[in-house]
Amino acid sequence: MKEPFSGVDILAFGAHADDVEIGMGGAIAKFSARGKKIVICDLTQAELSSNGDVETRKKEAGEAAAILGAERLALDLPDRGLFLEQEYIRKIVAAIRKYRPKVIFAPYLEDRHPDHGNCALLVREAVFSAGIRKYEDGTGSPPFKAAALHYYMINGFHSPDFLIDISDYIDKKREALNSYKSQFVKSAESFDTPLVNGYIESIEARESLFGKQAGVMFAEGFKTGAPLLLDLDLIGERKK
Repeated sequence: MKEPFSGVDILAFGAHADDVEIGMGGAIAKFSARGKKIVICDLTQAELSSNGDVETRKKEAGEAAAILGAERLALDLPDRGLFLEQEYIRKIVAAIRKYRPKVIFAPYLEDRHPDHGNCALLVREAVFSAGIRKYEDGTGSPPFKAAALHYYMINGFHSPDFLIDISDYIDKKREALNSYKSQFVKSAESFDTPLVNGYIESIEARESLFGKQAGVMFAEGFKTGAPLLLDLDLIGERKK
């Protein structure tokens, strides 16, 4: 007899707090509202960010996660040091085996910020290693293989492999992003970066364009590491 699933539904990794919100905050709010269990895992404390500090970012991240209806943790890997190190892969494997998610998300590999692409590489390695019985992560946890690994977009605008309609949750996404005042609100003390120059508006514009492709108001775009397998009853009619 098959044992009931006991893990979370979604485990979403980001290099820094705010990455997941930028790429898939609407999808998280949507699935959380439907009763799905979701965990956000930030690989670093974003200690090298040009604006804000670790404690401020941690507080903002907690507020954003609460808005979206997700749990949150950080692995304390080094900001700007996300290289393919076995120690880092083991920590990510341990998180995957602990939460045993149905689906895992990570940033898309092509992004102007190297940490985002490196996060994707680390997570991809960890997803594979988590399913290997003899791979030791230092916790003694049993192996686990997630059903899928998908990639969300942060800074880029890429042709998506699939879209998720977030029209009813764009306000939640905006609210979560606005929690990061240290990152997105320009002040007299702010260091001038792309994030404090209409960044949230540019993300909304991207999701609006993705939405138009599917005939909805707003959508988030995702890339896949492997072809999607759909049953006939999951294939909907295309909106005109």
